[in-house]
Amino acid sequence: MTKFARDEFDRVPQSSSRQGVHRLVASASRPALWPVLLLGGIALAVGLVAFLILPKLGFTSSTTPQAVVTADASKQSAAASPSASSSAQASSQPSPSDTPSSTPTAITATPSTAPLDKTAAVAVYNGTTTGGLAARVAGLVQGGGWPLATVANWGGMPQQTSSVFYKGAAQKGNAEALGKLLGISNLVDSAEFQQPVVVILGPGYK
Repeated sequence: MTKFARDEFDRVPQSSSRQGVHRLVASASRPALWPVLLLGGIALAVGLVAFLILPKLGFTSSTTPQAVVTADASKQSAAASPSASSSAQASSQPSPSDTPSSTPTAITATPSTAPLDKTAAVAVYNGTTTGGLAARVAGLVQGGGWPLATVANWGGMPQQTSSVFYKGAAQKGNAEALGKLLGISNLVDSAEFQQPVVVILGPGYK
């Protein structure tokens, strides 16, 4: 350790506080956030106005609703068409007991030896648009000696001509006699009717 004379630099102060000029380190400045928040709020308000208010004021496309209405109308008409056609077919079909299942073979009235049984009830149906025709013909049938079963308008399949339907060979004589009485030449053997003899008056009958 050298021995030099003590000077002013050898005097160490007892306090540890700094002396002299010192610079204060300034903290880094942060960017302000309020402009970003303001722009976000404006964008949110514009989006809500465009989504909620503009449709109520009428700022929408006019072609889309019309297309939807047209599509709904076409679906309803397509859904209604099968039911209308099925109801029309159901109304035009006759009951099973009154309509022959197959096209019968017409038999021209010719003289035969078939027995005549006037105890068999005869049904008379009007298959024309002439009112009261069935009642008038029923009077002729009853005047000829046969009892009457049903006298009404025909509700089955449209008939092309007047016919006398009879059930089996036992009623053939009655069919021939009625055909001669009423002027009907089309005699049909059919088991589709409940009555033994049925007279259906077709177009042109007077």
